[in-house]
Order: sequence, then structure tokens, then C-alpha cells
Amino acid sequence: MRSVHCAMVALIAIALPLSGCKQQAAPQKDHPATLAESGVKGIMKVTLTARAVERIGLETTQVREEQVGTEMHKVVPYGAIMYDKKGETWTFTNPEPLVFVRQHIAVHSIDGDRVVLAEGPPTGTAVVTVGAAELMGVEHKYGH
Repeated sequence: MRSVHCAMVALIAIALPLSGCKQQAAPQKDHPATLAESGVKGIMKVTLTARAVERIGLETTQVREEQVGTEMHKVVPYGAIMYDKKGETWTFTNPEPLVFVRQHIAVHSIDGDRVVLAEGPPTGTAVVTVGAAELMGVEHKYGH
């Protein structure tokens, strides 16, 4: 009787994992952002999902050309510039939908919310005005 009982316990121990109680695969992690080489050393191309753009509340505008004093200059809103830990100035361009690439800029002057560029992306280039800090975090993998 004891051997029958042991055999039953052994069969149950073998049968349970093979029964209809399937082990579920770990759910796939949703990756709202991916990184790829940009072609510029030290700069990564950030691609977001549409949902990530929505959650961040990301906004863009175009680099404009305006007269400043007697000269024409490229101008962006102050929200389009980022400072790195070395004090260098950057902006995130939006070369194609859901794709963002950090670009170095040189600031000529700041007048309220208007940043006059000495160097930067061409007039008409889309730049991020809201959500750049999140893009910087993704590019530098903060929090990972």
C-alpha cells in the first residue's frame, strides 16, 4: 500500500507540470524608445513610439530666420535648447516622424524666450520644444 501511495505521489508530481497548467512566457516588455547610431560620434538617434510621444507631450517647431539688429539670424524658442553637464548647448532635431537626433548649437544671444543662434540646424528644421529632457535621458540611458 505504501508503494502504491509513493507511486501516486510521483505520478502527480510528474503530471502537474505537463497538465493544462501551462507556464506563461514572461510578457514582452514594451520598449517606447530605441537607440541607433546617428553617424555622428557620441550622438545616438532616438526613435519613439507614437504612444511615447503622446505620453511625453512632445512638441516641435521649426527653426526660423529673423532679423536681429541689422542682420538675419536663425532663431528658436528657449525651450528648444538643452545644456549638457559641460555647459554645451544642444537641440533635438526631428528629421522624420518619431525620430530625434541631438545637434550641437552655438548661442549668439538670448532675448526672453527667443534664442538667436550663431550655429545650428538650417532654417525650417523641426526642433523639439517640449520633451527634450526626456529625449536626453533616453539617449544617455539615464535610469537604466
